[in-house]
Amino acid sequence: MLEVLKYTLPSLIVLFGTWLVMYKIFKNESQKRAWELKKTTQKEINSVRLRAYERLALVLERTVPEHMLLEMTNLNQMTVTQVQQHLLRTIRMEFDHNMSQQIYVSEELWDRIIRARDELGAFVNTIAIQLPEGSTSLDYAKTLTSAYALNGDTPSALALDALKTEVKALW
Repeated sequence: MLEVLKYTLPSLIVLFGTWLVMYKIFKNESQKRAWELKKTTQKEINSVRLRAYERLALVLERTVPEHMLLEMTNLNQMTVTQVQQHLLRTIRMEFDHNMSQQIYVSEELWDRIIRARDELGAFVNTIAIQLPEGSTSLDYAKTLTSAYALNGDTPSALALDALKTEVKALW
């Protein structure tokens, strides 16, 4: 019995040591693969996130009243209500088309972008309501662009600043 123990005990110690070394090697290799995969996917995700930030910046720029009005070719043939409805539809379509970008940005930034959309819609409606009876679509366009320019820190500008800050934080 003592003789068997002399050979079995060292064998078990060597077997355990080999298992321990192999376990650590496999664990280290697994961690290395996971890190490489994360590094590769992070690179791809950052690329997608940057495109999302670009698209949201475009949305914020495209929905500035001056830019939307410049896109309207038949402005002088429309009524104030038609222009107002067209602007609201454009704002809604721009934001709805880019709704999926919210998964790539922070919740705070997305809330600020939604707030900019809502406040811009309210601004378009407010200017239309404040116009005197009989105003033309050109009067509405002039009043809207000048009031927006005088507004200072517009919701779109604030959202764009927050977007730029978040992008800078990525780097």
